[in-house]
Amino acid sequence: MMSRIQKGMIAGFAATAVVAILEVGKFYLTQSTGALAEVRIFPLILAAMVGMQGSYLVGWAIHFVSGTLILGPAFGILCPRMPTDTPATKGILFAVGAFILMSLTVAPMAGIGMFAMAAGFSTLIWLIFTHIVFGIAMGSIYGTLVQREKRHAREMAGAQPAH
Repeated sequence: MMSRIQKGMIAGFAATAVVAILEVGKFYLTQSTGALAEVRIFPLILAAMVGMQGSYLVGWAIHFVSGTLILGPAFGILCPRMPTDTPATKGILFAVGAFILMSLTVAPMAGIGMFAMAAGFSTLIWLIFTHIVFGIAMGSIYGTLVQREKRHAREMAGAQPAH
């Protein structure tokens, strides 16, 4: 039996991977120019925040650690207490909250201003979009893990003893 935190970590990791795929796709599909062109290189922003300019590896590590070890467990704890009905909508609600918190703390520390407005409106829209995708993925995966565990518990309740 997995705890809510463990389910959250699994869901957070998977949702972070989904967002990473979107970020890589955006990297190859966009043609940013100008002073804020580096904004399209997401892991480099995270790496620069911890003094490791130019390190993709550090940036991706921060991204996965945040999604897996911070956001995932937090969602696992908060999910049952959230006011919406489905796991996906709970994930969206959680992700919007994470977006607001990130926009007021991490974005200014990264030098792109509150709500990333120094990077432009398209960056704000992209951040909202990726957070919503993250929330849908995390909520759906978490909900699937919960349902699978409930189904397994029901099956075990009807099992015959071994002796």
